[in-house]
Amino acid sequence: MALAIDLAAAAKGQTSPNPTVGAIVVRNGQIVGIGAHLKAGEPHAEVHALNMAGEKAKDATIYVTMEPCSHYGKTPPCADLIIRRGIKRVVIAAQDPNPRVAGSGIAKLREAGLEVETGLLSEKAQQLNEDFDHYIRTKTPYVTLKTAMSLDGKIATSTGDSKWITGTEAREDVHRYRHQHDAILVGVGTVLHDDPLLTTRIPGGGKHPIRIILDHHLRTPLNANVLNDESVETWIVIGGNVPNEKKSLYRQKHVKLIEMEDGIHLPDLMVRLGKMGISSLFVEGGATVNGSFLTSKLVHQVIIYLSPILIGGNNAPTSFGGGGFQSLHEALQLDITSIEQIGKDIKLIAKTKRGDGFVHRDY
Repeated sequence: MALAIDLAAAAKGQTSPNPTVGAIVVRNGQIVGIGAHLKAGEPHAEVHALNMAGEKAKDATIYVTMEPCSHYGKTPPCADLIIRRGIKRVVIAAQDPNPRVAGSGIAKLREAGLEVETGLLSEKAQQLNEDFDHYIRTKTPYVTLKTAMSLDGKIATSTGDSKWITGTEAREDVHRYRHQHDAILVGVGTVLHDDPLLTTRIPGGGKHPIRIILDHHLRTPLNANVLNDESVETWIVIGGNVPNEKKSLYRQKHVKLIEMEDGIHLPDLMVRLGKMGISSLFVEGGATVNGSFLTSKLVHQVIIYLSPILIGGNNAPTSFGGGGFQSLHEALQLDITSIEQIGKDIKLIAKTKRGDGFVHRDY
């Protein structure tokens, strides 16, 4: 099962809106088939593993990181294929949260007389698809907020100098997260200050996330990289008072404008993005954007890169701006799930506690 989870993890970012899944077929103590789901609409992990196993699948055991599907979607049901190939035993790490499956795949296998075991390495398997699980339950994106700071919590000097707080290894790690997400979000301040591409640059290439810019008054320059680089779509979220003539200039550049008549309200925007198929969102904003996500309690995972430098200065910006919370009782509660050194920097991952605030409410 650990190998199946590793196979699934290797395809993270390629399968949206589907979950990442791995499968291993074992007969007489030997691995005879392996597979992973690689892209939505293409064969599932079980299909690849069973095709590799061939005739050796009869009376074998299949290890699957997520419950085999039992319904017709873009591909036929994997549960039916497992039954037809003569598999004797099925070991499943996690149940599929999709209401179209949610136990029906397991029930179908048992009704056909197969031995089914569940729960092996379930926590690791569930962590692999936290974004999928959240999106299925809420129809809103799973939000990961990334920030890089000095040891004293500064993201730039008082003059705005921020390149580069972290080292090369940490910045490369960020690009791997971009590859794994459907969309990346920044505020217009980041575009004006840095003119970023917001694409994925990792060895061997990678998937570019859709670029989303929060820009109430539509101040993004027409010559900005995010408007003229055609490697991926750019969506700009604007308020309701932008003149039509100005909007037409951006539409000529094939930019999608998401208009919010009453102003940019992040909880409403998350619902809109969910309806537009965004299941995972990577927030790389500055202090203002980060502060808005924090106080709206829209953050599910925080990734912090800590650099061993001290910047100081009362006016040097910190990761989270805005008004913040007025009491510790209101503060967003997190569980630290990982701490590791990357180059000269420390990467810390923390996740929100279940049931804390807006983020886990079902729609």
